[in-house]
Amino acid sequence: MPFARRSFFTYFLVLLLLGSGLGAALLSSCGTDKSGQTADATATAPGAGTSGPQPLLDSAYVARALGGMPQFRGQLPWAYKFYHERAYRLGWFKDHQLVPQATQLLQTIAKASDEGLDPRKYQVKDLAKLFSQLKIAPDAEHRDALEKEIDAALSGTYFVWASDFYRGVANPHDAKNTAWQVKPNKIKLHKALLTYLGDRKSKYGYYEFAPLHPEYNNLKKALAAYRVREAAGGWPVLPAGLALRPGQASPAVPALRQRLLGAPADTAARAAMTYDKALVNAVKSFQNDAGLRPDGVVSGATLRALNVPIGQRIDQVLLNMERWRWLPKKFEPDYLLVNIPEYRLHVVEDGQEAMTMRVIVGKVLTATPIFSDKMEYVVLAPYWNVPFSIIDKELKNKLAANPQYLDRLDMEVVKGYGRKAVVIDPTTIDWANVTQANFKYTVRRRPGPKNDLGNAKFIFPNSNDVYLHDTPHGELFSQVSRNFSHGCVRVEEPMKLAAYLLRDKPEWDEQTILDTVAAHREKYITLTKKLPVYLVYLTAWADAEGHAHFRDDIYGHDKTLARELFLKPAEAAPARVATRPQPAKPAALAAAPRRS
Repeated sequence: MPFARRSFFTYFLVLLLLGSGLGAALLSSCGTDKSGQTADATATAPGAGTSGPQPLLDSAYVARALGGMPQFRGQLPWAYKFYHERAYRLGWFKDHQLVPQATQLLQTIAKASDEGLDPRKYQVKDLAKLFSQLKIAPDAEHRDALEKEIDAALSGTYFVWASDFYRGVANPHDAKNTAWQVKPNKIKLHKALLTYLGDRKSKYGYYEFAPLHPEYNNLKKALAAYRVREAAGGWPVLPAGLALRPGQASPAVPALRQRLLGAPADTAARAAMTYDKALVNAVKSFQNDAGLRPDGVVSGATLRALNVPIGQRIDQVLLNMERWRWLPKKFEPDYLLVNIPEYRLHVVEDGQEAMTMRVIVGKVLTATPIFSDKMEYVVLAPYWNVPFSIIDKELKNKLAANPQYLDRLDMEVVKGYGRKAVVIDPTTIDWANVTQANFKYTVRRRPGPKNDLGNAKFIFPNSNDVYLHDTPHGELFSQVSRNFSHGCVRVEEPMKLAAYLLRDKPEWDEQTILDTVAAHREKYITLTKKLPVYLVYLTAWADAEGHAHFRDDIYGHDKTLARELFLKPAEAAPARVATRPQPAKPAALAAAPRRS
């Protein structure tokens, strides 16, 4: 069984409480009262006494203590900053006694599997041995040396853990994850540790190991619930080829009822063979959660989704918890988010969802990129600039035979851009010999009902040349899977979105917007305030109760990330081990053709 599905909490707690190592050292140094409750680590009294000044570190000592261990070496920059801000005073000791946060850190690491992380990864230094040695230190010199070693080791341990928890196990901007170009999480781990130890205040919950986003915590609840279900045996597999409609009877109904309602095996309801109303409603709810058409029919895509193994769903939750670690530590109060696998746009105002609508995203071969930027313009009655690839493959031969063919397509040729664009007579162009290198013009479709961008587009300038826009093919929004575009995001209700974005401009009320569109004359409107836009890729999310929703991995990004996070376990230590690669510079965004 992969490690991420197995809780090491009990195992680690036994070590913590009963073992002769770290747990025993903590207990012997912290003490236990008559009720059996473990006292704070601040009760530690080293054998050499507590007199004399607290020892100091220096940068050379930090380099030796952490740089000599590969697991700690990557955390040296954070350690230097942390100790520099403390004037190289110890962080984990006060008056020669361990502060309570040391015990809290180790208890948190013991429960790291609740976050989908491996507690063993953070057991780098033999703290059990060091604590035992500190207990019996023969003199102040040995005591001070041990305090310095323990302090550096606890700091290194914190940074290894916090790097995974707050920034992600995988590096979202290395060569393995080039698809992810959302602005990076800029959390400063040395500041987080200073907050945790009480040396500074922060609006973030570093002092209690709180996640940065509630959505992460919701997925954590879902993870716990799915692990409980897995431990109870998971769910049954329904027969392949099943086609079940409401009211029908089938031997598969009891298994379906157990799958969705968790009915005990010995109940009369479990034995019933009729696909009744209560079970139909459960199927429709499941279909909604999976982004399927809620028709209550169990077959095809619904059957495949029902038969996804519970372990695979657990992995899917873990992958998306990781992506929440990648996202910026805080969203702006107002922003627009498109979740690509969900085929849905969300507008957030003052931290609350103000609007949502269906979208169409890119095909697999022209995938919508994952990135963030800021929206600056609303364009009403836009022109559509025809990509040269279409000119080359579909138009130039026809135009060589008849240049006036452009009029039938409601297109024109122009020189220049925007208001300075000048219409060119298509008969003056040698279409037969046009190449991308020698074609100095733009072919564009005029505003109107044939325009590929519909009545509006929404611009956030970016090197991918991707934007949001309307479409004349509104019927496509009724499809369950909506990856049809060349990369841009088509929105279901463009006029509603335009009115919302221009709500602070009284001169652009709904009627003015409609009149401008009807005039078929392109109009750029600059937003009063740039709106952050996030195009993200989340195939699982959950509500505040931990109720999970899942979507298909339409671009294969889950598979790519899973190969990095879920490495094959070694035979001697069956565990799912996740390691963070060395940081790399973000891959440059490649220039892309214009998309729609």
